[in-house]
Amino acid sequence: MNWLKRIFGLGLPCLFHSLTGLYCPGCGGTRAVRSLLRGDLRMSFQYHPLVLYAVLVLFFEMILWAVKGRKSLFEHKKRARILILAGAAIVAANWIFKNYMLIIKGIDLLPVIK
Repeated sequence: MNWLKRIFGLGLPCLFHSLTGLYCPGCGGTRAVRSLLRGDLRMSFQYHPLVLYAVLVLFFEMILWAVKGRKSLFEHKKRARILILAGAAIVAANWIFKNYMLIIKGIDLLPVIK
């Protein structure tokens, strides 16, 4: 995001956070990708666990495809549904936890996590 700041002179604010003061479901995603690209898996997970989950799922799916080749469409759809539901659960749990900590405990997690 620093290159965006250098070009435009500002970062990209979250509209949801600006309007409500709460974290959006994707809050921390950009920082998670940035940490992952730097090799910091722990910080990537702390910023937003979906990013690391998605990378691991894609990695194992590619290995599975390379080992087993093409599968039946039904088997792939069944596994995809489970993986998507797990990803949605991760997003929901992360969103609820971060906003719980912000509202109930008064702890703003994203600035604490550097």
